[in-house]
Order: sequence, then C-alpha cells, then structure tokens
Amino acid sequence: MINDKVFVIGAGFMGGGIAQVCAQAGCQVWLMDQSSAALQKAQAGMAASLGRLHAKGLVSDAPAAVLARVTDCDDLAPAAEADWVIEVVPESEKLKLAIFAQVDAIAPERAILASNTSSIPITRLAAATKRPQRFVGLHFFGPVPLMKLVEVVRGAQTSEQTMEAATAFCRALGQTPVRVRQDIPGFVMNRIFAAAFAEALKLVDDGVVTPWEADIGMRLGYGWSAGPFEIADNAGLDVHLLVSEFFKSVGEERIKEHSDLVRRMVAQGKLGRKSGEGFYRYDAAGKRLIPQD
Repeated sequence: MINDKVFVIGAGFMGGGIAQVCAQAGCQVWLMDQSSAALQKAQAGMAASLGRLHAKGLVSDAPAAVLARVTDCDDLAPAAEADWVIEVVPESEKLKLAIFAQVDAIAPERAILASNTSSIPITRLAAATKRPQRFVGLHFFGPVPLMKLVEVVRGAQTSEQTMEAATAFCRALGQTPVRVRQDIPGFVMNRIFAAAFAEALKLVDDGVVTPWEADIGMRLGYGWSAGPFEIADNAGLDVHLLVSEFFKSVGEERIKEHSDLVRRMVAQGKLGRKSGEGFYRYDAAGKRLIPQD
C-alpha cells in the first residue's frame, strides 16, 4: 500500500477507473469534475466494481474503505496538496492545454503532472507548464481495474527521474508499465491496434465478416483476450473517432481508418458499451449481448 496524494481530473469512464485503482492501492484521491452527474455516476461505477472485485477476493479492503479514500470535488484547488495530478478529460488538445496551464500554477513543485491522452504528443501538452521535466504520459487502458497496462510516455524534456517515479507508481498501483521512449503520435499500443482495426473495419463494412465473427476469430486463432470490435466498444467509439482524426491530422496515412462506419455510428449515438450499443448491444448492467446468428 502507498499513501501518495493523487488528483484526478475528469470523472468519466477512465477517470473513475484511475481513481479507483489509486484508492485500492491506498492513495488519498480527489476526483474532480464540474458535472455532479458525472461524479455520481463515477461513484456508483466504483462501488459496483469494488463489490465484484471484493467478492472474488481480488481486493482485500472492503468497498466502503476504498471509497472513503476518494473525495469528489468540482474545482482544481485540491491540486495544491497533490503528489500526482492525472488529467483524464476528453481528447481535445485545447482543453488539456488550458487545464495544465491552470494546474501548473496550483500544484506544489514536487508534484508530477500526467496526462492519460491516447494520442496527443506529451511534449506539446508539457509546453503549457513550467515543469516539462516533471511531466509524463500515463496512458491507462479501460476498464482500468481489469486492464493491467499503462504506457509511460517520455516527452522531449521528461527527466529520467520522472520516468522512474512514474514507472514505480504504476507498479505500486498493480499495473504493468511499458515505457514509450519516443513521443510519437498515438504512442505504441494505439498505433498497433489502429492498423489492425482499420483492416477489420473494412472487412465488416464490405460485408466479408461480422464484428462477432472477427472478434471470435482473433480470440481463438490468435489468442487475443478480446477482439478488435470488443476493444473498440469498451474504449468508446467516440474516443476511437477522435484518435482516428488525430492520426489523419498529423499525416499518419498508414494507420488511418479506411471506413466511415465508426463516424456513422457515433452520429447515431452508438458509442459502445457506455451508450448501450456499438458494434454490440448491452443490457442495463453493461453486459454484452452475444449475437445468436
């Protein structure tokens, strides 16, 4: 157990998950969002997740004890006490830059600032602060309490001391850190996945295969724990679309999406698990409904 003080900005699916794993590890956590509905949903999600994990013996502390370490807030003031500030807002560079400029003026000198961005270069985000050497990418994967991977991304000025501290922090959370040594668009895992998903999308859009058939094929044929369409639904198709647009904006033609299918689905409100429908449909508890044909 560790007793670091962690300030998480953004109470969405990923922010709530990050807050949960930090609290599970013993950290004092502030979860910030200007939406009271988002905070309530995050608290309910954490309670449900902790209940399941505790029942399976995967979390030793009682759910109530873990939740007691998480304090909701709607402003940036608690950043003044933080050892770690982790930004988990939507994938908008303008929004992230504005947040980090404010946080940098509030957080103590010792604090390490981190972004959970899945695509935006860390060097560009660090430029909004006066501490680029203490700025790092911490790209978690969702659902965070179950997916034990974090990309630890070095920006152009990130110090080795910060990289070591971030790597140790991730391990203390029960996560497996993978160091990304160059600050390239999309980092490593998203680039690999985007290339595979682009081909899978084309095959589905052309009527060659269904999402379920492609997913079960990758599970059984290649040992994936989840297929590409399952992964996309879990992450959120709106998030995937933003990442795809980012790749296009920086000229990454090799890994851009080859189909308008995701764009059409997002326009229809089909965002994946979080909206109840994406490539799959989900029941009220978020359980995926397997196609019968």
